[in-house]
Amino acid sequence: MKYLFSLFFVGLLIMGCGKEESLTQEEQLAIDRAAIEQYLSDNGLTAEVTPQGIYYIIDEPGTGGNPDAFSTVIVNYKGYYLDGEVFDETPGSPITFQLRSVIPGWTLGIPLFQKGGKGTLFIPSYLGYGTQGQGPIGPNTPLIFDVELINFN
Repeated sequence: MKYLFSLFFVGLLIMGCGKEESLTQEEQLAIDRAAIEQYLSDNGLTAEVTPQGIYYIIDEPGTGGNPDAFSTVIVNYKGYYLDGEVFDETPGSPITFQLRSVIPGWTLGIPLFQKGGKGTLFIPSYLGYGTQGQGPIGPNTPLIFDVELINFN
C-alpha cells in the first residue's frame, strides 16, 4: 500500500509538470522585452522603443515621408529569430502589400521608416504571431526583421 501511494503521488507530480501555464499578455511581453533587450546587449546594439513595445533601429532614415496603416508598401526584408535563424526573406525581389493586412508589428513598425529607409524591427510576440504561432514560427516568439522601405502609396 505504501508503494501504491508513492506511485500515485509520483504520477500526479508528472502529470502536473506537463501542463503549461498560460501567461497574460503583460507577462509574455515582459519576457519578450527581456529577451530582446538581452539580444541588443549581447550584440552591442542600441534601439528606440515604441509605447507598444516594438524596438527599432533606423540605419538609413530615408526621405519622402512615412506610410500609414492604410498604405500599400514595397519592401525588402529578412525575418529571423533571436538566435539568428532566418525564417523568411525577400532575396533581391521586393514584395508589395497593404500594411493593414500583415502582423500588427509591421503595421505599427513600417511607418517608422521613410521611403528609402532601412533598419531593424524587434517585435514582441503579441505583435507578431502571438500565442498560436504560424508555420515555422512557434507560439510566443519574438521576431527580428531587417527592413528596407522601397516605396509606398
